[in-house]
Amino acid sequence: MAWLYVLLAAIVEVFWVIGLRYSDTALEWAGTIAAIIVSFYAIIKACETLPSGTVYAVFTGSGAAAIVVIDFLIFNADFSIAKVIFIAVIIVGVIGIKMTTVESVDDVEGGD
Repeated sequence: MAWLYVLLAAIVEVFWVIGLRYSDTALEWAGTIAAIIVSFYAIIKACETLPSGTVYAVFTGSGAAAIVVIDFLIFNADFSIAKVIFIAVIIVGVIGIKMTTVESVDDVEGGD
């Protein structure tokens, strides 16, 4: 379940980062702030069972990769092979971190 929280946080991160750039009205800013709150709540929940460094690395890495891809596809950002290669490195790193991290059952049950 903790990995679902990390995934949720990363997905919502895309929306609030775009909101930081493009919000103009009070309603758009309210949506951006709400997305930030949801994203950070999901991070906090994930940190209850996963190491915080792992959560942060996966959250920022996957969110950053997604935002760059969205910039390419939707906002016509400059495309380069080098950027694609570095995004691929981030994705490989995120997958590697997930594969080598085990959820702590003791933390979930409140034990030491």
